[in-house]
Amino acid sequence: MEQYAGIVAAIAAAAVTGLSGFLLVPLLRRLKFGQTIKEIGPTWHKGKQGTPTMGGIMFVLGSSVGLLVAYPLLAAVLVHTSFGDGGVLVLGVFTAIAFGVVGFVDDFIKVVRKRNLGLRFWPKIIMQSLITISFLVSLQLMGRLSTLVRLPFFGTVQFGWLFYPLSFLLIVGIVNAVNLTDGLDGLAASVTFWVMAGYVVLLIAFSQAQLTLWAAALAGSCIGFLFWNFYPAKVFMGDTGSMFLGGAVVALGYCMGRPDIMIILSIPYIIEALSVVIQVTYFKLTKGKRLFKMTPIHHHFEMLGWSEVKIDVMFNIAAVVCAFLAYLYGHILG
Repeated sequence: MEQYAGIVAAIAAAAVTGLSGFLLVPLLRRLKFGQTIKEIGPTWHKGKQGTPTMGGIMFVLGSSVGLLVAYPLLAAVLVHTSFGDGGVLVLGVFTAIAFGVVGFVDDFIKVVRKRNLGLRFWPKIIMQSLITISFLVSLQLMGRLSTLVRLPFFGTVQFGWLFYPLSFLLIVGIVNAVNLTDGLDGLAASVTFWVMAGYVVLLIAFSQAQLTLWAAALAGSCIGFLFWNFYPAKVFMGDTGSMFLGGAVVALGYCMGRPDIMIILSIPYIIEALSVVIQVTYFKLTKGKRLFKMTPIHHHFEMLGWSEVKIDVMFNIAAVVCAFLAYLYGHILG
């Protein structure tokens, strides 16, 4: 049943996201909500100056509508499903939206207040931390958070109290890693499509119908957004979109009770974030030397002369491989 409902959710989300661009993109242009390109970026990115941003609103809307349209099709399943499952779905959606709101504030400061760096570091981290803590506490109260984690080669490991700070760091880290991935036309949206596709297959295998529906809606909304965001982009998702997607990635992983699978699916994002950490660390240790030409690492490939489309393809292949590995891993461990 969830397969058919998921298809409806994906199609509806893709349609609403794609069609909403015909209204939102011209509106963003009229409001002059355009992207400001940083001086430290590749010089050829200057041509993107003024491209409408905050387009993430499109797939926040699209995925929500897709979920609402397809949800009634799960009525037969919901009869046999506890309220707790529905509560977890609502928690996941609101957590993703909450992260999206942080991104919206960041974008608003950039495009309206004309402060290119946006929301300052500590206010952003504090807001993200409050959302993360609220999410973890809510899952704990629902009885959906276990400190037992399955690990390859080690089996089930009891993390005890360490599970909570590690989860906090993982959630905040992945949300910001998705944000870092949004640096090329179509990159974050296309990679996240494959992440969500991986979630859909795994959630069906684990018989988590309601979360399947949401993951399918998110996958569809990424497709709808790529109509506007693929190279050359007519609109950027902004932090509104990247933090919403990051919130959705972590929410799905924890709501399904498999943060281990979430980590495998998130490897492309993690590589982006690690490249920044490695670059900064190496720069400080060597007093000014750089390991990469520029980070996040997708900019390193740009500086080597790779086209945006070529980099997108490489990251998408990596995302597909990670989704396949996540399926094998989840299927083997059950």
